[in-house]
Amino acid sequence: MLLMRHLIYLFFLLFVPSVVMQAQDFTSVPLSDSLFARMQGRSYPEGCRVPRSDLRHVKVLHVDAQGVVHKGELVCNKAIAQDLVDIFRQLYLARYPIEKIRLIDDYEADDEQSMRDNNTSSFCYRTVSGTKKLSKHALGLAVDINTRYNPWVRKASDGHQLVSPDNGRPYADRRKPYLYKIVKGDLLYRLFIQHGFRWGGNWRTMKDYQHFEK
Repeated sequence: MLLMRHLIYLFFLLFVPSVVMQAQDFTSVPLSDSLFARMQGRSYPEGCRVPRSDLRHVKVLHVDAQGVVHKGELVCNKAIAQDLVDIFRQLYLARYPIEKIRLIDDYEADDEQSMRDNNTSSFCYRTVSGTKKLSKHALGLAVDINTRYNPWVRKASDGHQLVSPDNGRPYADRRKPYLYKIVKGDLLYRLFIQHGFRWGGNWRTMKDYQHFEK
């Protein structure tokens, strides 16, 4: 009986504080004035046609591959904000490794810089590379996760392989195992698909292994 009491005490000591912390740290709120000012001229450039009221500031906890817990934040469309709160909460509880979740404004809204740093992000008002078409990221309806290790890959007309970010080239070979690799059928994939997202890794003419969109 005494052993059982000790086990119950240990359970509450280890797990109950984390539950309380999760309730506080997995949130979605409208953009504050200070955050919106930080985005001006970066992810929210002059002429951006997405209303501020359509965007949400999402804060989460995440665990890196070494098991270290970090606070993360991103901006996304309000239509997917609760999805992301729910998904990242479940990933955190499962200790699914995500290295960084920082605002892309920390990288001056430069997608290549953010990807090279393996950063996870969502909203950034920009066009699809090489086109004039707005990206799903411009609407805040897409998320790129563990970006260096899950690159965008396409075969050029002359047969050579295009990879972005450029330091993600070693990870374009999806036959090899490595940290932060997103695999079809893993927990992250299943959660995003269950919430109605599409995965760029399933595309035919190119592969965007980091990318989930709605």
